[in-house]
Amino acid sequence: MSININLKIFLFAIIFYFTKQIEIYALLMIFAILHEIGHLICGLILGLKPKSLKIMPFGISVEFSVICNDYNKKIKNANLLGLKKIIIALAGPVTNLLIVGICLILRKYNDYFWCNEIIYANILIALFNLLPIYPLDGGRCLKSIIHILKGNKQAIEYTNYISNICVILVTMLASIGIYYYKNIAILFIIIYLWAMIIIENKKYNTKKRIYKIIENS
Repeated sequence: MSININLKIFLFAIIFYFTKQIEIYALLMIFAILHEIGHLICGLILGLKPKSLKIMPFGISVEFSVICNDYNKKIKNANLLGLKKIIIALAGPVTNLLIVGICLILRKYNDYFWCNEIIYANILIALFNLLPIYPLDGGRCLKSIIHILKGNKQAIEYTNYISNICVILVTMLASIGIYYYKNIAILFIIIYLWAMIIIENKKYNTKKRIYKIIENS
């Protein structure tokens, strides 16, 4: 399994340090790692093997090797791999929500002051990843569901369109948050989302051209 480190993680750490939010960033990174461990464990349970691990500015990303037999088991317009992708994508946010549940139980019986911060961090990570923006977990689920129902071409097209709309809406809401709360962390999350969506748009345009060539041939 290959391991890659995105150097932007050091830039983000420096920025959060000088804006006096390094503790928040460290807390989010810790639970983002646990979030990804949820993906990893789920993938292993489903029989997939981890292919690569990428350390990103807002967590870790795990990619799995494809099992050829999963391609042969059809599920409507997709296959078993599509269903596994949905389950694996949901495993990360579910992990964060389980941590929230544990903290709520602990807080009920004892007044642990650190529970509130952990609950907040995990809810934030879960909600962020459930946004229907590819390649976040919500976007991956959306793409796999559309793939099963409509096929791969429509899945790529619809997911790209919905992702772009959602990023615009999130940016508008985040702008209000930045104005009222003066939180620089929100700004960098939005920048990260836009950088991610620009890369995905380039990939989409390439796939679109390939489909056009195939259709015209």
